[in-house]
Amino acid sequence: MSWNSLPEIANTMVEKGRGILAADESTPTCTKRFDSIGVDSTEANRNAYRDMLFTTSGMEEFISGVILFDETIRQSTVKDGTPFPEYLTNLNVIPGIKVDKGAHPLPGTEGEKVTEGLDGLDARLKEYFELGARFAKWRAVITISETEPSSTCVAANAHALARYAALCQENGIVPIVEPEILMDGSHTIEDSFVVTEEVLHSVFYELYGQNVLLEGMILKPNMVLSGYKCSEQASIDEVAEMTVTVLKRCVPSAVPGIAFLSGGQSNENATARLNFMNKILGNHSPWNLTYSYGRALQAPSLNAWRGKEENVPVAQDAFYKRAKLNSLATKGDYSSDME
Repeated sequence: MSWNSLPEIANTMVEKGRGILAADESTPTCTKRFDSIGVDSTEANRNAYRDMLFTTSGMEEFISGVILFDETIRQSTVKDGTPFPEYLTNLNVIPGIKVDKGAHPLPGTEGEKVTEGLDGLDARLKEYFELGARFAKWRAVITISETEPSSTCVAANAHALARYAALCQENGIVPIVEPEILMDGSHTIEDSFVVTEEVLHSVFYELYGQNVLLEGMILKPNMVLSGYKCSEQASIDEVAEMTVTVLKRCVPSAVPGIAFLSGGQSNENATARLNFMNKILGNHSPWNLTYSYGRALQAPSLNAWRGKEENVPVAQDAFYKRAKLNSLATKGDYSSDME
């Protein structure tokens, strides 16, 4: 399977009924997940876990692309040793790669973060392209508090996201642009709306300034939510309506699709909110709204697997079910009684 142009790859990634599996957990994050189920985080176990997800029969019906970690893009299927990028490509699932080096303290701010990883990125992208990656992901992290985010933090992260995106496109790789506004805190959904609007405006201003082809990129934003410690939690329809409103204000229609992050939401909430947004927009959406979930696609499967080979079939069933429910949500056809 070959994809010839950036817009073609981007459109395949967000085609109706399919979404992106975020399987790019760093080794420390993967270790935390494995600790929760009592499994040692060895390279072999991480390989076996990713293999269980990727070899789920029929997963390609609902998964258009997989974000891999540096370790994972170099690993292979357990059964016959096919490199994961090759295995996924043969299923018409696009291999992608996380390329940022994490969020680090931003000088001149009170503990805010900027994402690093631009140094040497051009050479790394060239290598990842040779390994089979056709899209990449870079995550910026923005916090909300009484005094945050600062304009310094928003500008620095927007600029880095745009530089990363331009480098990706230069190397034939579609950038997923992920400005994540964290929902840790007691802020209201209205606070979340204001900050999301500011951040998205800044990001697209920088993308335009650095000649990023909008038709050849994907946006991976947060949904507009109440802070997790807020006493008033917004309803599913409020979240959907406010998220759609902010996207209409900020995201050019040239962008092929928006693939939401789940950001600590429960599996059911992440699916239900996506479903409601697609119901609101119907067939008149300028972009395809889909998912790029990690934990919200994997959690039931991870808990069923528990590192045991005999649990693989039931774990794969759990992954398949979550992927299918999210696929239905991209069409507005999901309902909670399907759970």
